[in-house]
Amino acid sequence: MGPGSVLIAAGRYGRILLVAGLGAGFLLPGVAGAMRPWLPALIAALMFLAALRIGPRQAIGALRDLPSVLGVVAVYQLAVPLALAAGFGLAGLGGSPAALAVILMASAPPIAGSPNLTVLSGGDPAPALRLLVVATACLPVTVLPVFFVAEGLGGAGPVLAAAGRLLGVIALAGGAAFLIRGIVWRAPAPRSIAMLDGLSALAMVVVVVGLMAKAGPTLLESPLAFLAWLTLALAANLGAQVVAFLWLGRTRLRPQRTGLAISAGNRNIALFLVALPAEVTGPILLFIGCYQIPMYLTPILMGRLYRG
Repeated sequence: MGPGSVLIAAGRYGRILLVAGLGAGFLLPGVAGAMRPWLPALIAALMFLAALRIGPRQAIGALRDLPSVLGVVAVYQLAVPLALAAGFGLAGLGGSPAALAVILMASAPPIAGSPNLTVLSGGDPAPALRLLVVATACLPVTVLPVFFVAEGLGGAGPVLAAAGRLLGVIALAGGAAFLIRGIVWRAPAPRSIAMLDGLSALAMVVVVVGLMAKAGPTLLESPLAFLAWLTLALAANLGAQVVAFLWLGRTRLRPQRTGLAISAGNRNIALFLVALPAEVTGPILLFIGCYQIPMYLTPILMGRLYRG
């Protein structure tokens, strides 16, 4: 079996590979820890592969779609986190670790791998990539009201700087991929696209192993705490996907709702992990680790909904 056939097989069985990656992250904490320093580069590589698969024409889309995408961003990153902050405050839970975790998740843009997860779920990755780019560009604007209203999040300055860095990575990775598609690889063959999907699936496996570095030790040391945070992560991620899928089904964005719903639940909360002070992020580190589980199991757990 040649390298091309191996990559095609990896793309075909990508969902199984993601489960294997989660298991490896639990069982091999040493290997997972060694991969952590490489995570930023790997996430940038995922962005490059997604943009390379889609190409500039599909990614940019028609200009008439921009107002709809901006509307989705306003709901996802502004209306929802503000409503959550108000709700937690009224319930007397403002500033609690659980409230901070859910509000930060809702305030974040989609993960760089959201187009890749959409491919593995049988959907069109172009709407997810468009939302990723626009949502990240809007983050400096949408995050300010949330940080003003929510309790215990500190200042927004470091987050704005981190958002700028993330936007720069997206611009470089996406720009390089679009340049290749525009000059060298204008009309890739179906076999080439299948190989690219396999390479993307393998890259996601490596990323998930690195993100699970602390999950295994925590499960052994504090199983009840792990179970509580995992339950919250499952509810936040999968619940957001289901609600978004049903809501989008009633709008003109119904044909695009698979990628947009996946993006609703799978957010780049790690952006805040590197931007906010340790006293804010420390109490929610376990949530961030548990959050990777529904994220990378999305194609399996949500496959029936998206393919039905």
